[in-house]
Amino acid sequence: MFHAVLNAIAPIFVVLGLGYFCGYRKIADNKNVAVLNVFVMRFALPTALFTATWHTPMAGFIAKLPLIVILVLAMWILWAFTYYVARKWFNKAPAQAAVYALTISLPNYAALGVPILSETITGASGSDIALNVAISIACGSIFLSPLTLMVLEKETKAEYRKASMGSLIVPLLIKALKNPIVLWPILGTIFSCLGTTMPELLTHALKPLATAAGGGALFLTGLIVSARKLNVNGAVIFGFVLKNLVQPAIAFVIASVLGLPATLLAASVFLIALATGFFGVMFGNGFGVQDEDSEGTLLLSTILFAITMPLFMYFLL
Repeated sequence: MFHAVLNAIAPIFVVLGLGYFCGYRKIADNKNVAVLNVFVMRFALPTALFTATWHTPMAGFIAKLPLIVILVLAMWILWAFTYYVARKWFNKAPAQAAVYALTISLPNYAALGVPILSETITGASGSDIALNVAISIACGSIFLSPLTLMVLEKETKAEYRKASMGSLIVPLLIKALKNPIVLWPILGTIFSCLGTTMPELLTHALKPLATAAGGGALFLTGLIVSARKLNVNGAVIFGFVLKNLVQPAIAFVIASVLGLPATLLAASVFLIALATGFFGVMFGNGFGVQDEDSEGTLLLSTILFAITMPLFMYFLL
């Protein structure tokens, strides 16, 4: 089990570490990363999400409705709780709290989903594993990312700052839905539900951009993190505990209440138990919002994931 987890996270450490090394040694400018952030967050990642969702058949979405419910509820619950704690206990500004909440509540489905499920869910076909991961990525982008985007828009744009959140929910939600990270997987899902098939030529044409998404995002994350001094403080440890231990427990409780079969229950818990993803740090950087606790949590969660994931494997396999 431990070997399987190491195989899954090794590429993350290499690419993330390369980005950190390049920034630390000044091989790449770690202060001005706007162009790379635009490439990753507005083109590469949206293209990857668009391709993944369009290639997911409508029947797949329907069959995986219980999985969707578990993932969305586990992410929403943790996002809301983390945001509240960040504001009340750690005295973070709303923008920093939103970045912190997204970092902790959104697992790294894209990089870790397939290798972990391939090693843990016995008897599942490669297509079923890919379907589970594609759906999890779509859930995070469509149902969770807009919460943070809405807060970031309100707190960083002068025209929204003085108005109450209640009066801005509709315009901010519309603006969040227009963000490529949210819009493109929605469009892919719509095209899939309409029964269409992504043209082979389009798939081939978008493949280089989609393939660059994961590596580009990890390199950029390492580059951003290299510009700051990381401290393992109370907020970082608290974030790690929430992400790596509490959130999988939440998913397990929800799956048990729904009475899911053992295989689907394990898949949902393993997906939620993945180390934290990079969306929070990426979104924050795009809006000029930095939160060192989010960056520290990302690194600590990824490092100790090699220990926490085998714990859930031991109890569920």
